[in-house]
Amino acid sequence: MKSIKKTYILDGLDCGNCANKIQLAISKLDGVESINIDFLTKKMKIEARDEKVLEEAKATVVKIESHVKVREEGYKIEHEGSTCHDGCCSRDSNEESHNHHGHNHEHDHGSEGNNELIKIGIAAVIFLIAIIFNSNSYISIALFIISYIIVGGEVLLRAFKNILRGQVFDENFLMAIATIGAFSIGEMSEGVGVMLFYSVGEYFQGRAVSNSRKNIAELMDIRPDYANLLVDGKEEKVSPEKVSIGDIIVIKPGEKVPLDGTITEGKSMMDTSALTGESVPRVVEEGNDILGGFINKNGLLKIKVTKEFSESTVAKILDLVENANAKKAKAENFITKFSRYYTPVVVIVAVLLAVVPPLFFGKVFSDWLYRALIFLVISCPCALVISIPLSFFGGIGGASKKGILIKGGNYLDILKDANIVVFDKTGTITKGNFNVTKIESIDIDDRELLKYAAYCESYSNHPIALSILKAFGDNIDKESIKNYEEISGHGIKATIFEREVAVGNEKLMNKLGLEVPNINEIGTIVHVAIDGAYSGYILIADEIKESSKEGIKLLKKLNIRDTIMLTGDNKVIAENIAKEVGIDKVYSELLPSGKVEKMEEILEKNKDGKVIFVGDGVNDAPVLARADIGIAMGGLGSDAAIEAADVVIMTDELTKISSAIKISRKTKQIVITNIVFALVVKGIFLLLGAMGIATMWEAVFSDVGVSIIAILNAMRALNIKE
Repeated sequence: MKSIKKTYILDGLDCGNCANKIQLAISKLDGVESINIDFLTKKMKIEARDEKVLEEAKATVVKIESHVKVREEGYKIEHEGSTCHDGCCSRDSNEESHNHHGHNHEHDHGSEGNNELIKIGIAAVIFLIAIIFNSNSYISIALFIISYIIVGGEVLLRAFKNILRGQVFDENFLMAIATIGAFSIGEMSEGVGVMLFYSVGEYFQGRAVSNSRKNIAELMDIRPDYANLLVDGKEEKVSPEKVSIGDIIVIKPGEKVPLDGTITEGKSMMDTSALTGESVPRVVEEGNDILGGFINKNGLLKIKVTKEFSESTVAKILDLVENANAKKAKAENFITKFSRYYTPVVVIVAVLLAVVPPLFFGKVFSDWLYRALIFLVISCPCALVISIPLSFFGGIGGASKKGILIKGGNYLDILKDANIVVFDKTGTITKGNFNVTKIESIDIDDRELLKYAAYCESYSNHPIALSILKAFGDNIDKESIKNYEEISGHGIKATIFEREVAVGNEKLMNKLGLEVPNINEIGTIVHVAIDGAYSGYILIADEIKESSKEGIKLLKKLNIRDTIMLTGDNKVIAENIAKEVGIDKVYSELLPSGKVEKMEEILEKNKDGKVIFVGDGVNDAPVLARADIGIAMGGLGSDAAIEAADVVIMTDELTKISSAIKISRKTKQIVITNIVFALVVKGIFLLLGAMGIATMWEAVFSDVGVSIIAILNAMRALNIKE
């Protein structure tokens, strides 16, 4: 029985720790095959046995977080409020994402944020008035209680509801116990003050998360909202999903190109920066292919649609970036497991701290209860649960702005450890723009030699074959081709005009028992044999990319130990190209299977780092898959490149590889900084609290303050400089 895959939007999910709890609970349901909840995009992607299991999963979400509204992606609902009511929350009172047809529309709930600030302000004023009175007076006590209820009533209510549902270890419960405990030992001003500080901190933490979500949403802004469809000569504004292959659409100046297509009329400048990171616009005209996500700068264009929206480049890129958070880095998995045990352990220690010294060592109960309450305030791992995934997603988002698509936090994490980069040659180091530069024939006219080679290559779409066909220039009568046989890694044999023709490399000639002349020219040499006799060769030259030399140079600056090239081309050509661009090692004349075997050898020898393979993503899928990280070059418009690799460079610039590694290393620095900062600060305050030195005010800062600082630090990953 085929499983069902669904994506749901969890409106009101504003707590990273809550997302982890929901995911853990749903993963334990019988019939759930996979589940991933992304706190940042509020999406729950689930694969289940049947609809009944999906309904059970949705019910589980509401059971754990009663305020969260579950809706299927693509269907908008009106929800009640946007404030997180449970768990270790960052109350995102300023934005809520509604997804309609898979498109995020941000709405500013400023009034709710203002209401929160007004409530905090009123409570703060009453709190200050209470302090002015004698703290033991009835008026002062009444004012403290009123202030506490205004700012903390919602926290108490949420804590009570959570206890009824069995959700004890969350920040609402911890804050309620801590502040009520402060009241019980006569520290009323501190109890109210801590709740006020907590509310202010949560408000700013919510703003920080809200801003980070908006920044992430901006990265997804390549999705077009509509298409101008031509119907009987008249324009109709429709959803891109409603446009079919072969339809004609109009793109006006300033509009996004909604779908992939070919220009049938017009000329314009295109801003491609959203997809490629390139700042210089490109000129397009009739006959050129353009992609959805480009922005039309000035001219009016008509294009014939070549792909439905679901199969278009922009849809694939959106899906790739949105799903990147599902593939978690080691640090993210560590934090998820850590947070599951950290809070209960700290609560248990707090209970022991409150009970053991007074019972067994005759200490004052109120003093040790106060110390235990400080423990409770510090015990939520919000700073880590929110900031670590945000750091990785920020790194992925920052890379995508530069035209580098990284398919998951795990791949971003591995990139930093790369110490060997292996390259394919054609289409990677070189442009793959082959041209026939010389024909050397024996006992046959040059044109005749080219003709037989062209007929032999007419079924191939390899760049070398296309260059021979281009040089020949005439139509091919394919009825004259018989007994066509392609020999992998060698060449082609066929009967052309009743003559036996073989076209290929030196290996093919040797296989036929023919000797070839010693040729020292730079380029790809295609040998031709007719009726069992060697008849000459065709020299084809390829251009080296402008960015290749600089790209290799930048990698060496990043302390990449070895740069290696794998190619099926002959040794002389390969070594000349490697020398020109600065590559350290070359393995030439390799069959496709030989490339995989050589990659296996390199991986086997490299025990202290990771190996990157860089290819064009079309012919190198086996090697891309075998490497620790596969990087496909020139992913713009190449479905094969997007599918095959772990990282896709949307342009053909090798310099982007060093940028990807830099982004990975910087993101890791940010992640480590957040982990160390959060754990050290919390550890210090736990110790100071146990020693009776830290106050509850300081404990609140160590919780909420650290979270805000960690989130702001994580957002730096969005703007890492190349």
